[in-house]
Amino acid sequence: MRSDHIILVNEHDEPLATMEKLEAHQKGLLHRAFSVFIMNAANEMLLQRRAIDKYHSGGLWTNACCSHPMPGEEVQDAAHRRLQEEMGFDCPLEKLFTFTYHASFDNGLTEHEYDHVFLGAYDGAIMPDATEVAEYGFFSLAEIARQVRDTPERFTYWFKVAFPMIKEQLKPQ
Repeated sequence: MRSDHIILVNEHDEPLATMEKLEAHQKGLLHRAFSVFIMNAANEMLLQRRAIDKYHSGGLWTNACCSHPMPGEEVQDAAHRRLQEEMGFDCPLEKLFTFTYHASFDNGLTEHEYDHVFLGAYDGAIMPDATEVAEYGFFSLAEIARQVRDTPERFTYWFKVAFPMIKEQLKPQ
């Protein structure tokens, strides 16, 4: 597996090829990704503020972790790997849904992702990688919704797309 390569896909998430991550983001090509959302027993969501020097969206608040599976790696395995690498823990994850989004950034890079969304529950110790995470915390869904409404510029593009869908999934039935 090459950690610097990602999986290009079509609109049905069928693999087409692999490409170096930066090149895929420069060209804005659709690729496979995942986003992990974590809740605690108090029904609060874990958010992280991305490290300032991330290649895009540095310093913005987002879900627990997100990344790309490597060629040959199952998406759920990649989600567990990345949760451990970024936040220093792992927990059971349930796949909730997928969505596609397209966002261009000031630095010339473009995210065009077929995003697999996972949800987990965790209440233990968190030991984030400082090169990935500037800060983190658990917040109520109401507080997150208020912050996204009042200061949307403080959040990643994909979080603002996924959060309402996650919130809807978490509503008592």
